[in-house]
Amino acid sequence: MPIINLKISGPEDPALAQQLATEISRITKDVLNKKPEVTAVVVSFVPDYLWFINSLSLAELQAKSFHLDIKITDSSNLKIEKANYIEAIHIALTTLLGNIHPASYTAIQEMKADAYGYNGTTMEYNYTTNQTKPNTVSPGV
Repeated sequence: MPIINLKISGPEDPALAQQLATEISRITKDVLNKKPEVTAVVVSFVPDYLWFINSLSLAELQAKSFHLDIKITDSSNLKIEKANYIEAIHIALTTLLGNIHPASYTAIQEMKADAYGYNGTTMEYNYTTNQTKPNTVSPGV
């Protein structure tokens, strides 16, 4: 049950936001094994002239950038899965946005199961009361 916040440089574009949300949800399911029905994606756009790298705006650099922040349950994924996720996100966003500046980031935040949840219950509660199936879905959903 990840929550994903994606910041993209450039003007607001609802069609692009939908495309990004769809692709990010697919990658999150395929690489991190998270359930799409509880994956939330929020896309925000920041004008190129307000995004700076080394004190130069992306408008000046004539480049695009992104920052993706995903919260998942602690220890619900292996290191290799997280590394593969970061790579897959970078490839997908480079394909969709083009000309990505190297200072574009993906951050995976692992939240403690007793301090993270949805639908009014923690992930720890869901796991310990067998509300999820441990053999088919990781505790992080």
